[in-house]
Amino acid sequence: MDMRLPIGSAVIALLVLPLGVQLYYSTAMRPDDLALRAPMAQPEEKDNNILTAPDGMSAMAEQEVAHEAPPVLAEPAPPMVSMDPAPVPISAPAPAMANRAGAPMAEYSQNMAAPFGGAMPKSMGIVPPLSNAEPSGDSFSSFDEQRLKAVAEEPVSTFSLDVDTASYAYVRRMLEDGVLPARDAVRIEELINYFPYAYPLPASADIPFQPQVQVYPTPWNDATQILQIGIKGFEPVLADTKSNLVFLIDTSGSMDAPDKLPLLKRAFGLLLDQLSDNDSVAIVTYAGSAGIALPPTNAGRKADIMAALDQLYAGGSTAGAEGIELAYRLADEARIADGTNRVILATDGDFNVGIDDPEQLKHFIADKRASGIGLSVLGFGRGNLDDATMQALAQNGDGNASYIASFAEAKKVLVEEIGGTLHTIARDVKVQVEFNPAMIAEYRLIGYETRALNREDFNNDAVDAGDVGAGTSVTALYEITPVGSGRIDPLRYGESVRPESGSDEIAFLKMRYKLPDSDVSQLIEMPVTPDLVYGDIEDAGLDAQFAAAIAAFGQKLKSSVYGSSISWDEIKTLARAGRGPDEGGYRAEFIRLVDMAAMLKPDAPTKR
Repeated sequence: MDMRLPIGSAVIALLVLPLGVQLYYSTAMRPDDLALRAPMAQPEEKDNNILTAPDGMSAMAEQEVAHEAPPVLAEPAPPMVSMDPAPVPISAPAPAMANRAGAPMAEYSQNMAAPFGGAMPKSMGIVPPLSNAEPSGDSFSSFDEQRLKAVAEEPVSTFSLDVDTASYAYVRRMLEDGVLPARDAVRIEELINYFPYAYPLPASADIPFQPQVQVYPTPWNDATQILQIGIKGFEPVLADTKSNLVFLIDTSGSMDAPDKLPLLKRAFGLLLDQLSDNDSVAIVTYAGSAGIALPPTNAGRKADIMAALDQLYAGGSTAGAEGIELAYRLADEARIADGTNRVILATDGDFNVGIDDPEQLKHFIADKRASGIGLSVLGFGRGNLDDATMQALAQNGDGNASYIASFAEAKKVLVEEIGGTLHTIARDVKVQVEFNPAMIAEYRLIGYETRALNREDFNNDAVDAGDVGAGTSVTALYEITPVGSGRIDPLRYGESVRPESGSDEIAFLKMRYKLPDSDVSQLIEMPVTPDLVYGDIEDAGLDAQFAAAIAAFGQKLKSSVYGSSISWDEIKTLARAGRGPDEGGYRAEFIRLVDMAAMLKPDAPTKR
């Protein structure tokens, strides 16, 4: 038999195959691409290693890529695939690379590897969709983490309550998009306070809340304990409330995105459904379509209000003349004597509302707060978010700041938590804890960095502080170190501390608040005694386990010098143990976020 032809074919195949493989890997226009993928325009090139979207991406991801891409050319250039042996970080992650709807990143890798029989060639140099960089345009106030303090030197801690939840909603969006949030975007108290807790309600309607205190072991440090302070405000029947609301809506050109003005309209439609004939609504816009879009109107005329909302459009950059003054003037004209009078500012971060100087704007809002008209802020979208100004305006306006990233979040803020969003039950709520140096050596308040007060501010009713809305849960956690386990060396020349006879108190809690119609604060006092200490965190209950899990999550996410040693798996286990009934599924959602954070910020290898 003549074997020359098979042998010759084999030799040619051995020579040609490597060249074919190299050509196959170095071009993105292959027959399978032509069959499976319609031509897509290249996104604006910010990095030579950015890949086109995988075949298996969701319709939402396709829409996001299409939205950001330039106009499609008649013959689009072939997508480029990196041939570098090592991945190269990208400056801004492409939306198509986001961890879609909580799907594991393994799914993304499988989609990309499909043309290669399920195995990803090493020479591909696939760029992972992670980035520690803060998204361009979003800005946050810089702050240092709360430090450990020696009780012998600073026995008293004083701070203002924080009921905002914007940080959690923003962090969630970043993680779902496959991006680590900026460290200053992570405010741990806002992560904890995003969730409802089953704290006891006050025994009397004359008292807006009563504190619950418990102490239990710290999950990330065997030598310390967590002191948890929690309150839940009473919630009046909505049918008995009256509201005078003015929507101050940003209609600048930057609001022209699906997650901005269109989402805003739908969100306010949800809020409108919660109002009744007892309520009044007005709409003022600034930038683009500026002026009064709707004069004060009875909330029962829902069709007229929705028609006014539907006519709003985004465009232009010129500030509406006297936008903020106009909103407050309408609120004052429709003022309700025994109800809620509030301006709700909705924006993607453009605060060009007619007062250019930020400090003057804060003072203006603070003056209006003193007259009985509050301000709440709703942030929308990405890329232009001015979180620092959002927080400052909400604090000066006796309101809260929320971040609306989705229709589901709008439902939570404006439907499920409508009482806390609109109706204040306690103003200027301050907390002061004095630790007993005979029992506690050190302490550290977890979070609340931007809410610190001086010790003397506690009894000064002229000092502004946070406000608590109807039905709102608020939690504060201290990490405390019992005597004998401290990390701070005692002073060489300091006075030694000896326990007082018969005093076994761990700490003494004091809280001050003002009723909505009063300028004089009320005082709540409570000793923290050994009977409030639990030997095991499970005995402290579901809420304790879940709050501790969130605190650990926030600390690890921002690389805390105190609480980063705990692993993501341990955080997830703790959160699962504290999940409980989970009405609304928010705790289950948090557990999925832990998985996303673990992929973007893996645990350091264990040293052996």
